[in-house]
Amino acid sequence: MATFSIRGARLEVEELGSVDAARTPLIWGHGLSSSRADEDAEPLVDPTVVAGDGRRVVRYDARGHGASESTGDLAGYGWDQLALDQLTLAETLGIERYVAGGASMGAATGLHAAVRAPERIVGLLLVIPPTAWETRAEQTDMYRQMADVVEARGVEPLIAGAAMLPPPDPYLGRPEVRARRAEALRNTDPARLARVFRGAATTDLPDPALVRRIEVPALILAWTGDPGHPVSSAERLRELLPHSEMVLASNAAELATWTDRSVSFLDGVDGTSRG
Repeated sequence: MATFSIRGARLEVEELGSVDAARTPLIWGHGLSSSRADEDAEPLVDPTVVAGDGRRVVRYDARGHGASESTGDLAGYGWDQLALDQLTLAETLGIERYVAGGASMGAATGLHAAVRAPERIVGLLLVIPPTAWETRAEQTDMYRQMADVVEARGVEPLIAGAAMLPPPDPYLGRPEVRARRAEALRNTDPARLARVFRGAATTDLPDPALVRRIEVPALILAWTGDPGHPVSSAERLRELLPHSEMVLASNAAELATWTDRSVSFLDGVDGTSRG
């Protein structure tokens, strides 16, 4: 574990695996209001398995999340700005080219990094892409409302509201997943949480015309039953990204394949980048 000052914020960073010139590094970003610690409880893509064959895996808490610093400028939480954080972190670590991966906000960060610095990103591992473009407006309104509630009443109303909604399909029948998420929210400072919600309300995926220009291989892993990460976002990315594959999970067994699929994808990127 190490702390780096990145564009005015102290970010907590973890590295797994080893530096191997034959294997492309993976830089992974977590989702909104999540963290490395939250993901460790049940990762969608297990970083220890990805790093197990000697691949360098970099994980970090985004600004305002987990053990990283919360900064006051809401513009800093836009996905394009988080992409700048990631690219700067890569430079700091001496990583010239890498696969940008992540879940939800982390997937959005990777897309923006690929648009901003196409020479640096050699692959995209996009897990549960968030609402985007036509579906984004309703979600941004929700984030503003959530920020208002957290500032006025704390996190308990959010937890109660989430309990009224069904979980994503692969988590049906698993109440411990919801309980774990509730505990994570209770351990988050409300001021920090409201700030990241307001930041998320200001942002979107890159313009579709720019996404269409991304030439690197992409694996899109999506699930059903989650309006915040709708299948429509994944399908639209599949249409736009010229070298992409989409895999859909509707149950726990299908979700359990995501780590192995990610390892196979990364191995394929290694072959492409060497070629």
